Amino acid sequence: MPITRGNPPGMKNVRRTVYNHYVRIDNPRSLIFVSGQLSRDDEGNIVGRGSMLEQTRQCLRNIEKSLVAAGASLKDIVSTTVFTVDMREFKEIVTAREEFFKDNLPTSTMVEVNHLSEPGLLVEIQVTAAI
Repeated sequence: MPITRGNPPGMKNVRRTVYNHYVRIDNPRSLIFVSGQLSRDDEGNIVGRGSMLEQTRQCLRNIEKSLVAAGASLKDIVSTTVFTVDMREFKEIVTAREEFFKDNLPTSTMVEVNHLSEPGLLVEIQVTAAI
């Protein structure tokens, strides 16, 4: 299944270590949709209370677990949607993403929201993967 990731000529990507402007997937065998993941451990406790960086890392670890269970990996992610309660901490989210996404960068949308499902949660990430 060929996947092409890139940025149109003349369209600047100011965060080229974090996302691509487009991803084209030709003939995927399967699409995997991972629901919004929160910063929770296996017992349901909030991880990284007060830290956008640690909460983003935990969200990405949870996403990775779901993908592995579905027969995929982080490199198969083609699209992300990030919901955060504080866009001013954008750089912390970028730092975590750079740790988890190396070469196969997905498209990305980030939205600031008033609050998430429980006080203390700072970020939620939803992804789509293709294999």
